[in-house]
Amino acid sequence: MQQKKFSGYIVGGAILLVLLTWVITSYNSFVKKQEKVKLQWSEVQNTYQRRLDLIPNLVNVVKGVSDFEQTTLEKITEARSRAITGLSNDELTAENYRQQKGLQDTLAAAANRLIIQIERYPALKGTAAYAGLQTQLEGTERRIRVARNDFNEAVADYNKKVRGFPSNLVAGIFGFKRKEGFEAVSGTEKAIEIKF
Repeated sequence: MQQKKFSGYIVGGAILLVLLTWVITSYNSFVKKQEKVKLQWSEVQNTYQRRLDLIPNLVNVVKGVSDFEQTTLEKITEARSRAITGLSNDELTAENYRQQKGLQDTLAAAANRLIIQIERYPALKGTAAYAGLQTQLEGTERRIRVARNDFNEAVADYNKKVRGFPSNLVAGIFGFKRKEGFEAVSGTEKAIEIKF
């Protein structure tokens, strides 16, 4: 009788150990999937921030194309003047080296902009700037769409785990609830009009 009782404890302990292992594994799986949803949401927010940062800058670039054409030579002249002034400092210190390198880099960058402008001058028109703006806007919208799709996939994966049996028992015990993904809103079938 002692032997049967001892075997019963072993079987009961093994079942309890398997059950406990399953609960821990399920819980960790929920946490992992929940973190994946949070990560994908952060990526959606990053793409939104990119849009917020990019669009005003691109619009200003388009507006500033004519200003850039007018001020390129002025920038080169100023950079050259500053670089010449930096040469007059004869003291050999690391700070003076860095300062001169910075002044020369500025001058080189301004000269490179002039060279590029001269090479592209016939193509440098407002329409090219608008085409660039359009390309950047399309790219940004594409990134947002991809980020949203990735988020929806992470949410769907998480929700399958929350709703599936027997993992739904662990989800209920530990309070893992279903999450909502992106859905099309009414009116999205109409194209967004961008006006300049």
